[in-house]
Amino acid sequence: MSLRSRFGAAALAGSLLAFAALGVLAQPARAAAQCLEPGSWMRLDAAKPQAADAVSLLAAMARRDVVLLGEQHDDMDHHRWQLQTLAALHAQRPHMVIGFEMFPRRVQPVLDRWVAGELSEAAFLAEADWGRVWSMPAELYLPLFHFARLNRIPMVALNVDSALTRSVAQKGWAAVPEAEREGVGAAAAPSSEYEDFLYGIHRQHAGMGGHDRRPGGRRDASFRNFVDSQLTWDRAMAEALIAARSAHATAAGEAPLAVGIMGSGHVRFGHGVAHQLRDLGVASIGQLLPVVATTDCRQLRPGLADAVFALPAPIHSPPPPPRLGVALEEHADGVRIAEVSAGSLAEQSGLLSGDIVTEAAGSPMKRSIHLIAAVRQQPPGTWLPMKLKRGEETLEMVVRFPQQGR
Repeated sequence: MSLRSRFGAAALAGSLLAFAALGVLAQPARAAAQCLEPGSWMRLDAAKPQAADAVSLLAAMARRDVVLLGEQHDDMDHHRWQLQTLAALHAQRPHMVIGFEMFPRRVQPVLDRWVAGELSEAAFLAEADWGRVWSMPAELYLPLFHFARLNRIPMVALNVDSALTRSVAQKGWAAVPEAEREGVGAAAAPSSEYEDFLYGIHRQHAGMGGHDRRPGGRRDASFRNFVDSQLTWDRAMAEALIAARSAHATAAGEAPLAVGIMGSGHVRFGHGVAHQLRDLGVASIGQLLPVVATTDCRQLRPGLADAVFALPAPIHSPPPPPRLGVALEEHADGVRIAEVSAGSLAEQSGLLSGDIVTEAAGSPMKRSIHLIAAVRQQPPGTWLPMKLKRGEETLEMVVRFPQQGR
């Protein structure tokens, strides 16, 4: 299944926006340009990144009206960092609401019931229509949802239904009837820098159509509609954060800290949600992003965010060795397959119980350990030729090892 068929054009563009936002920051750095230590904060309000004390930085953030925490949606460390930062902000300012890009406004009652402790985890995800409205595994976000429930922090659905952003992407904001806009107001015009960024995403999106489809220029209707759809997304989230602060203000008029959980593309350089917040009169905004510690610090330009947190570079476990899915026993003529597991690679390749493997990769198979070694040495995505005896027949067979992760 292609990305386009799974997500749809508008959602795919949004995913590209989030993934591209910090894509350049994921590249390994040359040692001379590396300035980050894992577990540290760096302020980006000067010409060069400056080390920041976590306590004073987060205390200052907790005094803002709105704090935006960016993410790459599929990176678990980004969500662990968000949880850590949420906990630190909550300790400073318990009067808080947490907004999530992941939920459209129509499921707000479900979020309220979850925070109130009325729903099981499974019921919450089902009633929030998680499998349809968001493409990422729920396990990435559940710690954040449980943090809100444990502390009775209101959760806010920041997004609109995908039908609206899809409609805007197809025909532009002005062509969408007001009754279909879910109450979202007209967005502030984007900065030229944001348009530049979106144009790069648009070109990348156009190149993923499965055929040679060249993107138009900046005045092309498809690009203008794409910009409108992203602005709709940003405006909707900004409006929802403001509305949540008003709805959860104390009797004395004290508004809570509103924390937004969203893709980094909506956060970087203040071009997205922060730009719309400022247009709506909110000036006290904090913007924080996670980056891998090996990031080339020349890419940490002033204004990318108020500060970044350096995540340790991930260490990936080596893939498990290939398995045929058979039980083996010694035989005078080679290695006998005593049993074939259902659904195994051996079954898919046509091996049968009773087959005697005499050669693999051109080498004679005298003992079970020889065949096991031949299989485990096989790289993903390659073929292992075998010779075997099946009754009176001598057969040649090829076992095709799948690509890693398939």
